[in-house]
Amino acid sequence: MDIQGLYRGKAQLLKPSSEYTGIYKQPVSFVAVDQLGIKGDVQVDKRYHGGPDKALHQYSLLSYQGIIKAYAELAGVAVPGSIGENITIAEMAEATVCIGDQYRFGSVLVQVSEPRRPCWKISAIFKQSGLTEFIEREGITGWYYRVLEAGEISLGDRAELVERPNPQVSIAYFNRILNGTGSSSDELANLTECVGLATYLRDRLEKRRAALHG
Repeated sequence: MDIQGLYRGKAQLLKPSSEYTGIYKQPVSFVAVDQLGIKGDVQVDKRYHGGPDKALHQYSLLSYQGIIKAYAELAGVAVPGSIGENITIAEMAEATVCIGDQYRFGSVLVQVSEPRRPCWKISAIFKQSGLTEFIEREGITGWYYRVLEAGEISLGDRAELVERPNPQVSIAYFNRILNGTGSSSDELANLTECVGLATYLRDRLEKRRAALHG
């Protein structure tokens, strides 16, 4: 697998609102990466974006295809980099990437920490009511990485799977259980036990599991 896209962005006004966002990204050929992500890449709302467990975001080409299949008018608009992600690698998707996976991108070592939870700004930038909800419902959310070893990534660098501690818990499976209303205690436990899962999400799942037992 090769790195086919790298993106970073600055804070821009999300029209027609008066809010600023970091979702608008521009393609670049090289990035320097530390524990907080790509140097020079801005996250505006730090309550929901950025931080060590959300240092890098990747979105899959298959998920873009899913969006365009449902929203044909977004063909040529919903393109790599447009949903706020930092990385494109054609072979990777929600069904093939697992929580806890470690990958080497160039000299950077990353670990999959959680699925992305899509926010209202996706519907806003594409001017499509319900798009955010569609992405969450279909589980085509993309995913976040934490950075285990800082370094540099260039277009064309190799992307190699280094370790897979949770081979049964893909992002697609995780989203299905996380968003399901009838998820069982055992299914939730399966998620909380994942090596590498973001701590706040583990705590949330444990509380949800405890509620099932009254």
